[in-house]
Amino acid sequence: MAIKAVVFDLGGVLFDWNPEYLYAELIPDPVQRRWFLEQVCNGEWNHQQDAGRPLDAATRELVGRHPEHAAWIEAYYGQWPRSLRGTLADGVALRDRIEAAGMPLFALTNWASETFAYTRRHYPLLDRFVDIVVSGDERITKPDPAIYALMQARMQVHLPGLEPAQVVFIDDVERNVLAARRFGWHAVQHRDGDSTAQAMQALGMVF
Repeated sequence: MAIKAVVFDLGGVLFDWNPEYLYAELIPDPVQRRWFLEQVCNGEWNHQQDAGRPLDAATRELVGRHPEHAAWIEAYYGQWPRSLRGTLADGVALRDRIEAAGMPLFALTNWASETFAYTRRHYPLLDRFVDIVVSGDERITKPDPAIYALMQARMQVHLPGLEPAQVVFIDDVERNVLAARRFGWHAVQHRDGDSTAQAMQALGMVF
């Protein structure tokens, strides 16, 4: 079936976000910094905010468990913009090529509601998607099948009759790609713009 819609992940594909950018300044010692980001403000904790937990509640709870690191914990969201270094040039260039070919573009992201609101205000690129599903707003995260079903339903509002087999999804995280394939989408694990473009063109896309 011909591809009729493309869904982009945002972080790691179009946006360059990494808490290391902030904590390299706050915790110069690399061993201490690695311990903090693996044991305190780690990916599992951040994922709970992506799933809808308010940032203030998450911060208070973690400070309660690690009061000796309160300043560093509070910086995670208090200074969050310092973790976002802007957009990734090759991903944005790929997105722009596909858009120029007339393909409807959507986005599906694991992102906390409050930090996504900041990003939307500062990056007009996000206004150029037909629709965006944000996990923090929906309280569902990838790779839960429910969030792919929600994205599919939202796309069908704009593209009635759209089938999963007519969708290509681009994400840098393998488990999210595999879940998308189980849902019935074509999915490409993004490493760089060129390899992703080649994989999409192998599906018959022209751009």
